Amino acid sequence: MKAIRPQRFFQVLCGVALVFGLLLAGCDERPQATIEKSIRTAEVKPPVEQPPAELLSTQRAFTEVAAKVAPAVVNIRAERVRAMSRLGPLFDDFFGDLFRAPRVPQSEQSLGSGFIISAEGIILTNAHVVEGAEKIKVRLPDQRVFPGEVLGLDPKTDVAVLKIKSDQSLPVTVLGNSDRIKVGQWALAIGNPFGLDGTLTVGVVSATERANVGIEDYEDFIQTDASINPGNSGGPLLNVYGEVIGMNTAIVAAGQGIGFAIPINLARQVAEQLIAHGAVTRGWLGVTMQPVDPALAESFGLDKVTGALITKVLPDTPAERAGLQRGDVLLSFAGKPVRGVRELQLQVANAPIGKTVPVEIVRNGRRLTLSVAITARDERPESGGEARRSRGKG
Repeated sequence: MKAIRPQRFFQVLCGVALVFGLLLAGCDERPQATIEKSIRTAEVKPPVEQPPAELLSTQRAFTEVAAKVAPAVVNIRAERVRAMSRLGPLFDDFFGDLFRAPRVPQSEQSLGSGFIISAEGIILTNAHVVEGAEKIKVRLPDQRVFPGEVLGLDPKTDVAVLKIKSDQSLPVTVLGNSDRIKVGQWALAIGNPFGLDGTLTVGVVSATERANVGIEDYEDFIQTDASINPGNSGGPLLNVYGEVIGMNTAIVAAGQGIGFAIPINLARQVAEQLIAHGAVTRGWLGVTMQPVDPALAESFGLDKVTGALITKVLPDTPAERAGLQRGDVLLSFAGKPVRGVRELQLQVANAPIGKTVPVEIVRNGRRLTLSVAITARDERPESGGEARRSRGKG
């Protein structure tokens, strides 16, 4: 085998490198392809040129509601100062009263929503959003921030009224009539879930007059599947006209698409008393009750499970003066059917003070109608049983 001289080897190597370089240069030559621009022009049509008119009108309704109502929906930040253990809550939970760690004041904040109901700066929100707060800040969608003053709150219905002062005009929501809503109608929620201002979610009214949920003392909720999350509390539930039909207040944590709103008629009734007096006066009957189950309904000769069974009549009360007795089953109050204990509690609480209303009962298999004069309820826990929770509810 002949040996290759170094000079010759260098010449061969350079030649190979040159050929390899030319080959690579040839590989870099790519065709000049043109990608069509996906921009809406006269020449580029959308995939669906004519969506159904109903779909477009629905979409337009949603956008109009958001544009008109969102400016009047506010973000509420409430600050509370609480005494906390220096070693943390886990230390207290583990050792209990055996070892008491030093307590230090610690600030905590909660977020919620609200909506302006008058140009004077009156705002509706949930009581649990602002209850016990030392400092309240209200931020409008235009980023103006105001200190909030609590005019009154009612934990039994979870309604609170705030006031802010502004030198400029404030946008205002329009309150609708929650008595007219029907299951299946559109429901739109606007609020600040997780602090995300001005979030709009859409669903339907899933149910009305929802009680026995165990959230408040007086329950008459609108149920909706419009997404409601922490931070939505106190925000408005709207119809397609942009009218407020409810105030979002709670969700079922274990489920999805189950949210509850206080009907605006109830919230407005409570708010009017809070604005005028700073507190709520409710009607009082003076009985303790329990729900009617299928066995009780059969024993009383009822054709369906309805009403509320009186288990005790308190002395010197409207119920005693009207002649109501233990063992009576209340079927209707003021002309409205009584479906259960919770419904009756709300009906009595909303009855005008001093007004005499008819009450239909079943006693010993006979239907009777009595007249009861409603008086103001003493809000002390010992007075009257109609505001107590149903059995099994705690």
